[in-house]
Amino acid sequence: MKNILETERLVLREFIIEDVAFVIQLVNTPTWIEFIGDRNIKTETAAQDYIENSLMKSYATNGFGLWLMKLKETSKPIGMCGLVKRDTLEDVDIGFALLPEYGRKGYTFEAAKATLNYAKDTLNIQKIVAITDTKNAASIGLLNKIGLQFEKELQLSEDDTVLLFS
Repeated sequence: MKNILETERLVLREFIIEDVAFVIQLVNTPTWIEFIGDRNIKTETAAQDYIENSLMKSYATNGFGLWLMKLKETSKPIGMCGLVKRDTLEDVDIGFALLPEYGRKGYTFEAAKATLNYAKDTLNIQKIVAITDTKNAASIGLLNKIGLQFEKELQLSEDDTVLLFS
């Protein structure tokens, strides 16, 4: 298990197979399903597949990915934050998701700001973008707060329009 970042209240680390229960919990929250989409990860097998073939594969291929966000004091996992290299985007983008009960406490801002600094200072990635659902006001507000500006609307697929920030 590799720790990537520490902030005042959080530790961001790579996901491991043992995180299956947390992954199932996080990807099935109402906000994840509404704004990120239903990934159909309802079983331990599906969660393990997602961890191995998406999250861990990104660490191996890109040297970065989405990391588990946990509280420093209790080690309780509360969300994910990190960097994604998508086939559909030219640049690396920042992504985040949080269990609803930990929202509005500044955790995602703390993790996202540290992730941006890490991308620039450690990984030497000069341009970071973000995509978010057109109706996700909380996400749009956070992207502005960490210094990203709205650039354009993007059509990812026939029924998926997102806002691009950079």
